[in-house]
Amino acid sequence: MIFRQLFEAESSTYTYLFGCTQTGQAVLLDPVLETMERDLRVLQALGLRLAYTLETHIHADHVTSARKLKAVAGSQIAGPAMDQLPCTDLGVAEGQPLRVGLLTFYPLFTPGHTDAHHSYLLTGGDTPWAFTGDALLIDSCGRTDFQNGNAATLYRSIQDKLFSLPDETLIYPAHDYQHRHVSSVAQEKERNSRLAGKSVKEFQDIMAGLNLAYPKKMDYAVPANRQCGECPAELPEHVRRLCDPSLQG
Repeated sequence: MIFRQLFEAESSTYTYLFGCTQTGQAVLLDPVLETMERDLRVLQALGLRLAYTLETHIHADHVTSARKLKAVAGSQIAGPAMDQLPCTDLGVAEGQPLRVGLLTFYPLFTPGHTDAHHSYLLTGGDTPWAFTGDALLIDSCGRTDFQNGNAATLYRSIQDKLFSLPDETLIYPAHDYQHRHVSSVAQEKERNSRLAGKSVKEFQDIMAGLNLAYPKKMDYAVPANRQCGECPAELPEHVRRLCDPSLQG
C-alpha cells in the first residue's frame, strides 16, 4: 500500500491518501477543497488514479473537494449511507467493507460528533490502522455541540468501539492542532485527558464546559458538504470559484 498523510493548515485537517500498488487505484479520505491541486499533484507523482473520495462525516470547518475531484479526475464519491446524500455514488455502512484494489476499508459507525459519523479500519499488515475522523483525536475528541452531536453517544462510540480495538492499533485523526501525526489505542486509553479513566458523566461535563468558538466556515461548509462540495451561489466569488467544478483555480 502507498500511504500519505497530507495537511491543510487553515482547518488543521489531515487528508489521507491510500494507493493500491497492484491496480494503481487510490482513495482520498476527507479531502479539502483548498488543497485539491496539491492532492492531484501527489497522485500524479505517485502514478495513481483516484478511484474514490471518502468522507468520515459532513464537515463544518472546511468544504470537501469531492465534487470537484469527480469532475476533474473522474473519481466516485463515497460517504456514510446514513447521511442519504443524493450526490454520493456509494454509501458506506458498518459491516459492508469498501474494497479498492487490494485495499479494504472497514467502516465503523462512531456517532456523537455528528449523528452519522463513521471511522475506517484498515487491517492486513502487522498493525491495524484506524482513521477516526473527528470522533477520536490525539489527547482529545471532536466537539458535540452541533450537527446532532451528543456527548454521551460519542463517549460510547469511543469506549465501546474504538477503545475495543487492539491496543497496538494506530490512530490517525482528521485533525490535530499541535502538529502531532499519529497515536495508538493504548496511548489514548491511558493519556487522553477527556476520556482516560472518565465516567460518561465526567465526559459530558467536560464537553459541556468547552465553550468553543462557532466554526467560521460552518454556515456555508455544512450546506456545501451536504452537496458533496457544491457551495451556495450567494458566496463571495473567490470562495464560489473554488467550489464550482466548472471553474479552475
